[in-house]
Amino acid sequence: MKNIFPILGIETSGELCSVALMLNETTFYEFNILEKHIHSKKLLEMIDNLLKSAEIELKDISQIAVSIGPGSFTGLRIGLTAAKGLGLGGNIPLTPIQTFNAMALKISEYLQKDSRFIILRNASIEDLYFAEYLYDGNVCSPLSEVFLLKKDELNKKLVGGNLIFSDLESNNGVKKIVSTGAAHICKYAYLFGQDLLTFDYDYLEPFYLKQFIARVKK
Repeated sequence: MKNIFPILGIETSGELCSVALMLNETTFYEFNILEKHIHSKKLLEMIDNLLKSAEIELKDISQIAVSIGPGSFTGLRIGLTAAKGLGLGGNIPLTPIQTFNAMALKISEYLQKDSRFIILRNASIEDLYFAEYLYDGNVCSPLSEVFLLKKDELNKKLVGGNLIFSDLESNNGVKKIVSTGAAHICKYAYLFGQDLLTFDYDYLEPFYLKQFIARVKK
C-alpha cells in the first residue's frame, strides 16, 4: 500500500456516533454526536459532511478504519455495513479495529510509564466487558483478551490499585469514559493496523463477544 493517508474512521460501538479523517500524523477532522439511536439516521450524513469539510473525495481515501467491537449490536452492524458499502463503492480496503484497543490507546496518552489499567463497559443488565492493559511508556499492551464478566463478580477482579475506566456510573474512583472517538480508530489503524487491511469485506463481522438475544414485547 503506497499511501497510508487519508484514513477515514468510523466508531459506532456505543452511544457515541463518531467519524474522523486523518490526513497525516498530526491533522485530523472529527465529527461526534452523542445521542441514543442516532447512528442509522446520521452516520452517512456525517461522513459526507466530514469529507466536504476536508475537501476530500471518497476516491482519495486510502483506507477505512472501522470499530468492530465489542459493543452495541445495532451500532456495530450499522458502522460495519456503512464501511463495507463505502469500501466496495470506492474500492477501498477496510481496517477492522477492536474497540477496546483504540480506547486503551486514547487512555494511555494521559498515563505515566508502567501504568496498569482496566476498561469496563456495560454489556447487559448482568454482564460487563472487561479488559486489562499495561502501558510501558511507548506501547499499550493487553494483559488479557476482552471477556465477559458478571457484574456481581467484579469486586473479585479489582485487586490492587489499578486505574479503572468505564461507562458505568460509580463513586469508587472509576474514571468516566463513554467511548473512544473515531480519531483514535484512525490513529490505531495508522500505528498498528497495516497488517489488518483487507478487501475481503464478506468475511468481516462485528466482534460481538456475547450472544445476541432478541427481546419480544409481550
